Amino acid sequence: MPYLTIVGVAALPALLYFLSVAMFVRIEAKRSDATALDDPQGPRLKDVLKDGWHYLAPLIVLVGALIYGFTPTYAAGIAILSVIAASWLSKNPMKLGDIVEAMLSGVRNMTTTAILLITVGLIVNVVSTTGIGNTFSLMITDWAGGSLLITIALVALASLILGMGLPVTASYIVLGTLSAPALYNLIAHSQLVDLLAAGNLPEQAKAIFMLAAPDKLDLLGAPMSMDAARELLALVPDTFQSQLYEQALSPHALTMALVSAHMIIFWLSQDSNVTPPVCLTAFAAAAIAGTPPMKTGLTAWKIAKGLYIVPLLFAWSPLISGDIGEMLTVFVFALFGIYAIVAGMEGYLEHELPWWLRLAMFPLGALMLWPHGMLAVDLGGLAVFLLVLTYSVRQSSRQEALAH
Repeated sequence: MPYLTIVGVAALPALLYFLSVAMFVRIEAKRSDATALDDPQGPRLKDVLKDGWHYLAPLIVLVGALIYGFTPTYAAGIAILSVIAASWLSKNPMKLGDIVEAMLSGVRNMTTTAILLITVGLIVNVVSTTGIGNTFSLMITDWAGGSLLITIALVALASLILGMGLPVTASYIVLGTLSAPALYNLIAHSQLVDLLAAGNLPEQAKAIFMLAAPDKLDLLGAPMSMDAARELLALVPDTFQSQLYEQALSPHALTMALVSAHMIIFWLSQDSNVTPPVCLTAFAAAAIAGTPPMKTGLTAWKIAKGLYIVPLLFAWSPLISGDIGEMLTVFVFALFGIYAIVAGMEGYLEHELPWWLRLAMFPLGALMLWPHGMLAVDLGGLAVFLLVLTYSVRQSSRQEALAH
């Protein structure tokens, strides 16, 4: 798939995650009564951009080359040359000695990564040639009993354990090799169940049922319950499942099912950065801020809850697989749903929430996040949340008035 397509697919989920972090930060700032500094330390943004705008050029070149269609290796090579060219626009242009030293430094810094990639390559080759990947996928499917939610939970647990010893990219590669087929099959299976329940199974797919369950052919042309659709699919042997997916689902649906599977794994792999006891990113931030490392890690884990919520939307909603209208609809309701859950976790919006209202925020948020396909229910949940937000704003204004 083109890089630009992957970027487009990942844009709304990424924005949703960063906004969820901003919600935690805003609520914490309101609760602790934080105020802006009258005399902020450090240089102003316009002064930094005036003196160092040329440092943005390599980043723009790198992203532009990827979007244009160059391979990552070629794009990185162009970006490295642009670093040298950008330095010539500054007050300290790179000389020949600086370029050589930078190349040596790059080689030294890449040694550890190169060893890691070679090791991961060995794992990937062993998994692909011995069939461990399919065995692991079948094992996860068996443990989960065909449940997509339990499968995602098992993948999350595996990513957490792998993340204690591997960086995010390596953890994703290993998990993607082992568990992506299981997730892909379950997502495709879920879409096929919906097709059967709606009575919209394509004619070419009925040939599989003619072989597997000829006595059930009269049921295929009419709507049925979800349980009946699952029972009908259970009659199809595992060896015919992949053929059934290809004949029943469109190429776009199959592609997006595969993308969804890998996006779920990639997002869950990110939790190694913020999940104690091994959370290198949080520990690095603690060293910079001078805060207790483990406490910082626990706080990071709390405010990164979007890493666990957004992957569920990949599996059960059209956040990355629907048209632009469906994607934006899911995004808007998910945004308010996550805000409600954050308010429930913190017990605070613009003002402290009473305990009963705090408890109500969790089912209210889940209502807006759950992909039930009923717009009226989502709008009702949104209306209730906006009423609670209005109440909280008024309580905050009343408290400020009394304080003055």
